[in-house]
Amino acid sequence: MKDLAHIKMIELTRLNGKTFYLNVILIEQIEAFPDTTITLLNGKKLVVKDEISLVEEKINECLEMIGIKGILKEMEGQEDGEE
Repeated sequence: MKDLAHIKMIELTRLNGKTFYLNVILIEQIEAFPDTTITLLNGKKLVVKDEISLVEEKINECLEMIGIKGILKEMEGQEDGEE
């Protein structure tokens, strides 16, 4: 059976060229300063070589794979006052 921990992770590249895997559930926000900076829920910041659009694409693919992208969109709609 495939390791389920990797299902919710995306592969990113540090500024030094080394790759690592990041659990998308831990991401609070992503910004470009111009380097892509990812802030985690615990406040830790990660700076990566990957363009912000690629990181967003990887996150969306991962969320679709684990089946929670639709749930998150529904939650965002409720926060905006939609029902």
